[in-house]
Amino acid sequence: MSSIDSPLRVSIVAPCYNEEDVIEEFARRALATGRVVAAGSFELVLVDDGSRDATWSKIEHMSRENPEIVGVRLMRNHGHELASTAGIASSRGARVLLIDADLQDPPELLGDMMAIMDRGADVVYGQRGARKGESWMKLTTSAIFYRLLRWLASVDIPSDTGDFRLMTRRVAELLLSMPERDRFLRGMISWIGGRQVPIIYERDQRHAGTTKYSYSKLLRLALDAITGFSARPLRIASWAGVVTAFIALCLLGYTFYSFEAGWAVTGWSSTMVAITVFSAVQLITLGILGEYIGRLVQQSKGRPLYMVDRVVRDGEEVPLVDCPEMRSGNEHQFRSRDPFLP
Repeated sequence: MSSIDSPLRVSIVAPCYNEEDVIEEFARRALATGRVVAAGSFELVLVDDGSRDATWSKIEHMSRENPEIVGVRLMRNHGHELASTAGIASSRGARVLLIDADLQDPPELLGDMMAIMDRGADVVYGQRGARKGESWMKLTTSAIFYRLLRWLASVDIPSDTGDFRLMTRRVAELLLSMPERDRFLRGMISWIGGRQVPIIYERDQRHAGTTKYSYSKLLRLALDAITGFSARPLRIASWAGVVTAFIALCLLGYTFYSFEAGWAVTGWSSTMVAITVFSAVQLITLGILGEYIGRLVQQSKGRPLYMVDRVVRDGEEVPLVDCPEMRSGNEHQFRSRDPFLP
């Protein structure tokens, strides 16, 4: 079903991965907020990103009891960004609220975000004024990441933000039309432009369970963000090559001069230092190139962004043939980019 002409005022989209401890409380608060703010004209889209616990069974049970809940189960774990994309693709509301299910971002903020959007905003994004329950290590690395990203990126990506944001249907469709696999949604939404307005809030600690974002996943997300929105690392690698080449020429000149002067030219320490420095620069440069080339290779394969296993709507399982946009990410993108496709 097309979401453009949907009578629903808003879709609340939440990716979930092993959230059995918190999913019921999140659904309770999100449903209560939607019923008040949207006067019942809303849906809650819960995307199970290949969970290994009871998350999906709880989503199915809640969908039977609450017709506003739409359950989407992916065939395997695709990661937060692609699970969010799958949820947005399945949504039908005129506006889409993207939020995590761990209750660190309060669904009750939807009313204030809707009011700001009523005044003409295309995107209303949550900006963290305070972050409860997070270690100094995570706060420090997060601050460094956002400052580094703002220096490197070719678009202005606001600091201290996550994926928690309300967007119009037009922005959601533009986001879905972007074909890249290594997605950094907050950067992609910033790239779209339009009027984007922050709303400052205090981020709570997790309601239950543990974070699913390890430092390795955060590093992977940081690499996706930097390589997806900046070519500056390539330029830095090029300038590093120029500088080291200049130093090498100077050393070569010094070697010839020392040889002609009859000085003792070679020494183990100086040789090892030169080899180490030049090798390090070369390997770092190759690593940067490899990151970009690897993304090009993955993108060129044209595989689906995600694969949907089951969809539950109004308490009943929906045959995927009745919602072709849900079978994979590529089908929605191809329709969005080509107006001649049915």
